[in-house]
Amino acid sequence: MFARLKRGYSETKSFNIKGDEIESKNHFVFERPLKGPFSHRTKQLMLGMGCFWGVEKLFWNIEGVEMTAVGYSGGKMVNPTYKDVCSSKTGHNEVVLVHYDSVLVSIGSLLKVFWEGHNPTQGMRQGNDIGSQYRSGIYTYDREDFSIALKTRNDYGKKLKSFGFSMITTEILEAKKFYYAEDYHQQYLAKNPNGYCGLGGTGVGLK
Repeated sequence: MFARLKRGYSETKSFNIKGDEIESKNHFVFERPLKGPFSHRTKQLMLGMGCFWGVEKLFWNIEGVEMTAVGYSGGKMVNPTYKDVCSSKTGHNEVVLVHYDSVLVSIGSLLKVFWEGHNPTQGMRQGNDIGSQYRSGIYTYDREDFSIALKTRNDYGKKLKSFGFSMITTEILEAKKFYYAEDYHQQYLAKNPNGYCGLGGTGVGLK
C-alpha cells in the first residue's frame, strides 16, 4: 500500500462501486462482461502474488485466459473495501481471479507463470508492499488442481533451495468467496500504463 501511495496513488476515485455493479461491467482489455458467460471448458484459479495490479496484467496477456478480475479473498469480513483490506486486519488477500480455457492453456502453465512471476519466499510481503494482504497464495476450485499446485510448490521449493533461497511461504487452499475490488482497481495497468507494478521474481525458472 505505502509504495503505491508514494507513486501518486489517489483514493479520490470511485471506490464505492462494488458487487453487482462491478460484475456487470466489461473488462477493459477483453471488452466482455467480467462475470461471463463462459464455456464448459472454462476453469477458475485464484492467485495472490502481491499487488494485484501487476498480477492481473501478467495473466490477461496469456493465450487461453478468458477473463481476469482483481479482488479480495481468504478473510472473514463480508464485502470488504480496499481500505479495509489495507488494514491487514480482515484476513483477506489481494487476489486475481483467472478464468481460462482448459483446452488452450493448462493449470501447469499458469502456475509456472505464478511461481516465476514473484518471490514466494517473502511471507507477509512482496517487495516493497508489506502486509498480510500481499501474501503468496494459490486458491483452487477442485481436488485435481489442488494436487497439481502442491506438486509444483514442492518442485519449485527444491529448485529455489538449490539456489540458496529460503523456504516457500505460499499457502495453497480451497478457494473461498471472491469479492470484486473497486472499479478503479480493475485492469488498472491497462487504464494507467505507467502505474505502479511491484512484481519481481527470483530469476529461477520452475523447469
